Amino acid sequence: MALPASPSLRVSLRVLLARQRRRLRKSEAAFIALAAVAGAVAGVLAIAQQMLAHGLQSLFYGVSVNRLSALGSIHHPWRLIALPLGGLLLVALTAALRRRVPAPVDVVEANALHGGRIPATDSLAVSAQTILSNGAGASVGLEAAYAQMGGGAASLLGMWLGLRRNDLRTLVGAGAGSAIAAAFGAPLTGAFYAFEIVIGTYSPATIAPVLAASLAAVSLSHALGIAPYLIATTATPAFPLSHYLAFAMLGLACALLGIFIMRLVAAVEQATARLGRWTMWRPVIGGLLLIPLALVSPQTLSAGHGALHLDLVLHPTIVFLATVLALKIAASVVSLAFGFRGGLFFASLFLGSIVGQIFAAALGHVVPGLAIDPQDAALVGMAALSVSIVGGPMTLSILMLEITHDFALMGVVLLATLLSSAVTRELFGYSFSTWRLHLRGSRVRSPRDIGWTSDLPAGWIMRRDFVAVPADLTVAAFRAAVPLGTASKVVALDGDGRYAGILATAAGHASDVAADTPLAALLTLQDTAVARATPIDVLLTAFDSAIADEIAVVDDERRVVGIVTEVYARRRYFEELDRHQREIFGER
Repeated sequence: MALPASPSLRVSLRVLLARQRRRLRKSEAAFIALAAVAGAVAGVLAIAQQMLAHGLQSLFYGVSVNRLSALGSIHHPWRLIALPLGGLLLVALTAALRRRVPAPVDVVEANALHGGRIPATDSLAVSAQTILSNGAGASVGLEAAYAQMGGGAASLLGMWLGLRRNDLRTLVGAGAGSAIAAAFGAPLTGAFYAFEIVIGTYSPATIAPVLAASLAAVSLSHALGIAPYLIATTATPAFPLSHYLAFAMLGLACALLGIFIMRLVAAVEQATARLGRWTMWRPVIGGLLLIPLALVSPQTLSAGHGALHLDLVLHPTIVFLATVLALKIAASVVSLAFGFRGGLFFASLFLGSIVGQIFAAALGHVVPGLAIDPQDAALVGMAALSVSIVGGPMTLSILMLEITHDFALMGVVLLATLLSSAVTRELFGYSFSTWRLHLRGSRVRSPRDIGWTSDLPAGWIMRRDFVAVPADLTVAAFRAAVPLGTASKVVALDGDGRYAGILATAAGHASDVAADTPLAALLTLQDTAVARATPIDVLLTAFDSAIADEIAVVDDERRVVGIVTEVYARRRYFEELDRHQREIFGER
């Protein structure tokens, strides 16, 4: 039996930990080493999750690892009972977690709103639900769970060490990116995933730790015998201008399809939320709906790793590809809208490869003189559709480079991904993860840190020394109560003491206003007021919308608790913005 630590030992440990925290805050080298440790942990967690999900697929379907979607046909249809059974287990798991984890925080939301703080229970919940969903065969990928657990582990480590807000966000991004790097055996892809999708910026202060984490994760996965994800290409020496134009059209088509898929998932999800008492059983219903899709084509099962390789090797007909495309979209929509947990990262890669092959075949029929290689088109389609849905044009471009080692292909991939990204931003404005957060009422549109704006709400910067008058006064009574020079503006209150509007003192003393005029006739901003918790960026938008230089702050009963001025609010905003910009670029 271990003896309890003595008080002196506990004090020594606290002193040692405090010293290490100070060292991490001051030393860039120490922080890089910490990121490498977080990356190694994230890599191990990604591999473990992959093994668990594939173990479930082997148990349910009797297939070898990573080959579920590559089945030619379902030889034992009774095994598809795993889909509704997995949905039932997911219902039970979700019910068990509901009290402790009502709405798990994912890595993008954590870095955008919460300074990188992710509760351990949230990461475990997301991971368990995703592994069960993918293991049962639902059309969802594991990448969301990889990033969640990698970022969550890094968050716990950073919080334990008391890292600064920006350092913690960087460490969470490094953990999430290194998990993706380990899953694909692609360190640069993991690093750019961290920069573009989790942290939201590139800067000198983030490059070294993020790259160190990704390299540590991939090195460890290689040491454990995990093969990198690779696709052989035809090694085209160069592409003519006509091919660049063709691939630009493919990028545009992928952007439009990506927007359609994201909107379709949201529409079906909102429809299933109105099932009444059957709402909680959505995963079971979804599992039943997936069975006929899987019977028509097993390529609808799981994320599609095996099916992607199979289709690239066999070069199926355009009719077959179009059928699989429609079925896979339907399976992904059903899986996500009916409550299976996971993401569209790899599913979008698979769908993009199908779109690229269809595009190449169709282009050959429409323009006989313009023939593009179906495999090149598949790889470009993979990147372009994934960029539309997941975001991160450099992330997906680098992924294509790392899984093909084909530098010549990078030019057309970059063209298609940048075009797809630009069109998606212009017409839609969200990635799939931020779109779902938007539907939940979140202000998150990207991983850029906006959480600090909630740390500077209207209640913190308001003045409490305002002058208030009854709204039912006449102008004569107002002039007697508030002489010129007393206050520049006054707040008017109704008979119950609630906010009724704002009046400029000079307007009440204007010579062209009759003394018997009701004060209420001169009030402005009657419908414009903010709550104490209003973030400063929303407050500034309110100033612009109302064309006001002062706004009242009210409580839940619309009783005035203070006044905030535009001049002071903007000064505080730019002071905080400048401080955060310095932190991003490593200026302590």
